[in-house]
Amino acid sequence: MTPILVFDIETIPDVAGLRRLHDLPTTLSDAEVAEQAFAARREKTGSDFLPHYLQRIAAISCVFRDNSGFRVRSLGTAVDGEAALVQSFYRVIEKYTPQLVSWNGGGFDLPVLNYRALVHGIAASRYWDAGEDDREFKWNNYLSRYHSRHTDLMDVLAMYQARANAPLDALARLCGFPGKLGMDGGQVWQAFQEGQIEQIRDYCETDVVNTYLLYCRFQLMRGGFSAAEYADEIMLVKNALAQEPGAHWVEYLAAFEQSDGVA
Repeated sequence: MTPILVFDIETIPDVAGLRRLHDLPTTLSDAEVAEQAFAARREKTGSDFLPHYLQRIAAISCVFRDNSGFRVRSLGTAVDGEAALVQSFYRVIEKYTPQLVSWNGGGFDLPVLNYRALVHGIAASRYWDAGEDDREFKWNNYLSRYHSRHTDLMDVLAMYQARANAPLDALARLCGFPGKLGMDGGQVWQAFQEGQIEQIRDYCETDVVNTYLLYCRFQLMRGGFSAAEYADEIMLVKNALAQEPGAHWVEYLAAFEQSDGVA
């Protein structure tokens, strides 16, 4: 089978970038720099959500599914810098040429990854190939919104209509999956300031499993899985998670047992 790589990122304000762009004094703390940016953004748009190029990646979590089974991991370690995390993501693509799957990856995760790779000078030739090196990529590459080598589930299910977009947590729970646990994206910056990087990575991992489960449900809907194959895949995920260390998986599986995700 073609390896499947489901990915999700968690971000925080790029404080160093904000300092550089606005020539801010060193007397301002990181929290104060971020709050200034949030306030300016609220005044301009009504939301404090910063533009993609001012996001810094704090965690990248992935599900990797191939003939060897199902694995879920956060890339790198809790002490790795952003460049190492971004490099690890593109290195997986370079090595395996996987099927990419995301929820709003085309609208958020990949643009942020692109900007951060540019900032750090990270090479990602396989990802950027549009047929120059591999002729097959002319017709199916990671870059085109309408190609399947990257399946942005949110975008596909909404028929590429932004007004029809749905949040991951709601769709996961509607389908009988656990949904978000522990925190949500709006709490990541506060958690990061409090040194809770492991909790951020745990949260990101549960999100990426939710995305994979929705991808399985999508395959059932489109005929990629029979009902029996779908049930087997859900059981494989549960069994794999039961072998994973971490309290977040105990909580996740407990929530799963109360759901009807195989129905």
